[in-house]
Amino acid sequence: MILAAAQAKPTRRDIDANLSDHYRLIELAVKNKAQLIAFPEMSITGYEREHAQKLAFQKNDSRLDHLKKLAVENNIVIIAGAPIEIDSNLFIGEFVISPDNLVSIYTKQFLHEGEDEYFQSSFENNPMVTIENQKISFAICADIDNPLHPENARKRATDIYIASIFFSPNGIPNAYRDLQSYAEKHQMNVLMSNFSGESWGSPSAGQSAFWNNKGELIGQMNDSDSGLLLVENQNDNWASKVIKI
Repeated sequence: MILAAAQAKPTRRDIDANLSDHYRLIELAVKNKAQLIAFPEMSITGYEREHAQKLAFQKNDSRLDHLKKLAVENNIVIIAGAPIEIDSNLFIGEFVISPDNLVSIYTKQFLHEGEDEYFQSSFENNPMVTIENQKISFAICADIDNPLHPENARKRATDIYIASIFFSPNGIPNAYRDLQSYAEKHQMNVLMSNFSGESWGSPSAGQSAFWNNKGELIGQMNDSDSGLLLVENQNDNWASKVIKI
């Protein structure tokens, strides 16, 4: 099994530019035989609050068509984030785009302070995918601040917990501490994808990372590069490499 965490510098409110970055990183992941690629929180738009309604996506949004095409043609699961409108409610969400041409939506369950002015939270949209008999579940940013989230993932027999985040340099030490703890406590492999450039007028910390189900840090990126963190499992041993772009 090969998984990829994408680390990118978003262009604020420029969906076309951000999608182009997604295509490029997906193609790089495919060249390296990845079966799944995860992008950071609201990766398609950059992290937004005040402009999120104008930038919002729908489940069957035509702007997802090329991502769907890449997933099908290359047999890769793509996790890409955006503000998503469902039944007239706005969520911080991510699209789980599968090789069988199906699109599922995960919605953020626990919001940061201030996000509730613009977004709803929901436990109803919580898909899982399976790759090589490994059950994979998802988290977005502040979800990882609440221990109930990984606990619930473990109750669903999650093997791999994927967190798409937008954490600042001040916040990333806590993210590392918590994700390492969850990996060890719940015996889940944990993959984390973060931005490496400014979003919402704030710096992000990069340092996308992977912990195995013993809580051991297997690989990480630095705080400024764009590219991929690739992790591969062979005979229950994980190895990593970083590809910069």
